[in-house]
Amino acid sequence: MTAPYYRDTWVEVDLDAIESNVKNMRTYLPKNTQLMAVVKANGYGHGAVEVAETALGTGADWLAVAFLDEAIELRLAGIEAPILVLGRVRPEDVPIAARYHISLTVYQTEWLEQAMNFYQKNDPVFLHVKLDTGMGRLGIRDEESLSRFVRKLKEDSRFVLEGAYTHFATADEEDESYFEEQYKRFQTALSWLKSDGVNPNIIHCGNSAASLKHPEKMFNLVRFGISMYGLSPSPSMKHKLPFQLKEAFSLYSRLTHVKKVEPDEAISYGATYRTAGYEWIGTAGIGYADGWHRRLQEQHNQVIVNGERCPVIGRICMDQLMCRLKSEVPAGTKITLIGTDKNECITIDEIAEQLGTINYEIPCMINERVPRIYLKNKEIIKIKNPLIKGMRL
Repeated sequence: MTAPYYRDTWVEVDLDAIESNVKNMRTYLPKNTQLMAVVKANGYGHGAVEVAETALGTGADWLAVAFLDEAIELRLAGIEAPILVLGRVRPEDVPIAARYHISLTVYQTEWLEQAMNFYQKNDPVFLHVKLDTGMGRLGIRDEESLSRFVRKLKEDSRFVLEGAYTHFATADEEDESYFEEQYKRFQTALSWLKSDGVNPNIIHCGNSAASLKHPEKMFNLVRFGISMYGLSPSPSMKHKLPFQLKEAFSLYSRLTHVKKVEPDEAISYGATYRTAGYEWIGTAGIGYADGWHRRLQEQHNQVIVNGERCPVIGRICMDQLMCRLKSEVPAGTKITLIGTDKNECITIDEIAEQLGTINYEIPCMINERVPRIYLKNKEIIKIKNPLIKGMRL
């Protein structure tokens, strides 16, 4: 059930929070709308397999990933639910996708031609056609290209158009004019499909933002991504959500050394910080090689020690950082970088604001050097440490 870890820095993933967010979304959506849990990028840094199992056990119908490799990881973990790859899969890899019963995104007639040539078996290959209504990333953009795609599709009954979808560029913004424009374009593109004699069973356009704002307009499936992890799609939506989201990701470390330093002493590389007086300095074993960015330094970032915020001082190192303590504490004291300690809380949104980025990036940037501890009912049910996953105790 558990893997060992031998360092005092770790992530805690609250699976009860994931479960709560999925349950609330499931209740909020219209009755016949399916829910696709998006677990790409290792479940936004939380753990793809663990999040997928929790989401499926709570009412999710589908899973979505970015790459075929991510889908295969889920299959090898024993997950049998439908999976859609949102990104491009090479035509020559279609046999692998078919073997593992993985649905693919398609948006090029040329890709379809190549895939038909590579695929030598008779088992069906399930496809979702991506329609570019204004994101400008992937997708078919015009009626002629879509008709050409459909004509090619009809040449080979092994290739089944299971779904059609698009992605909104501004669904999380207050101004909904571009969202409405994209929505109309999507309806038009669906009418093109229908006029070509194709009527996919699954139609989806809703990411977390669009689904939370307009559940009644999301056809028969929504893609539940960032908000499944307890995070608002944007700051502007944070206080307008239809239900409370529970953040699932926390990051902790422990002080490896505590010392009292005299006035005007330098701390860390470049001697950019000097003590103003006698100061208690704590060192923790986490750094930029773990994904804790060097910009989170020089007092722009804080950690929580014994329920009090303490500034990070000096430059963050590859494997360590230093903080200025309120008073002497013993080595081994837990520090909180993301999460709650007593009455103090540092949120992912706060870290994102300090880095000038979005909350999506923060859990994704904490890499596999940092073990993940999975909690259910506040009890540890699994420890995941990819660095030494094959070690025998």
